[in-house]
Amino acid sequence: PTFKYNTKQRLGRGFSLDELKEAGISRKKALSIGICVDHRRRNRSVESLQANVQRLNEYKSKLVVLKKGATDQPPVAQLVGTIQPLQKPELRTRARAITEEEKK
Repeated sequence: PTFKYNTKQRLGRGFSLDELKEAGISRKKALSIGICVDHRRRNRSVESLQANVQRLNEYKSKLVVLKKGATDQPPVAQLVGTIQPLQKPELRTRARAITEEEKK
């Protein structure tokens, strides 16, 4: 792939086992609550690992687990579509003149 397409951030096939471990979620639990797991993935950078762990923790905080057969639970609306879309990166900064402090 060219640089244009190689730098775009895309949704993958699932979270790595290291990301799940950092977030405190077991592999079987992740599969039972709707989190995809890709056992082949490896984390090459700490930044992407932390970003995905943060996404998992945010997902866990919003998650509502209903017990099977319980009747006294409040009604919950089911979400449809992309649950957690990727955050778009910041736009490029405009060119500007170099200041005296930056020249030093």
